[in-house]
Amino acid sequence: MKLSKVKELLDATVYAGGDRIDEIEVTEACGSDLMSDVLAFVKDQGLMLTGLHNAQVVRTAEMMDMKAIVLVRGKTPSEEIIEIAEEGGIVFMSTEHPMFVACGILYA
Repeated sequence: MKLSKVKELLDATVYAGGDRIDEIEVTEACGSDLMSDVLAFVKDQGLMLTGLHNAQVVRTAEMMDMKAIVLVRGKTPSEEIIEIAEEGGIVFMSTEHPMFVACGILYA
């Protein structure tokens, strides 16, 4: 699924990497608020959904070669986080949906 479709389905706002959402395709996703779980259990994921909005989320995504992050529950990233995502080439979005609903929408 293209990130542009993810944006559409989740009615998401794009904060970083908006110029690449039509090009990047993801085939898998994970939803977690525990970055230690992401590091321990995620393999080859393209998209992370999380409620955490700190620099560690972006650093974790970089380490796991993730292409995009979606903040859930209407949270918005700080300018610092947006800059780190841009520097790392990670698309950063936010949706009003809670994590359970957002994951379900993408799964369907």
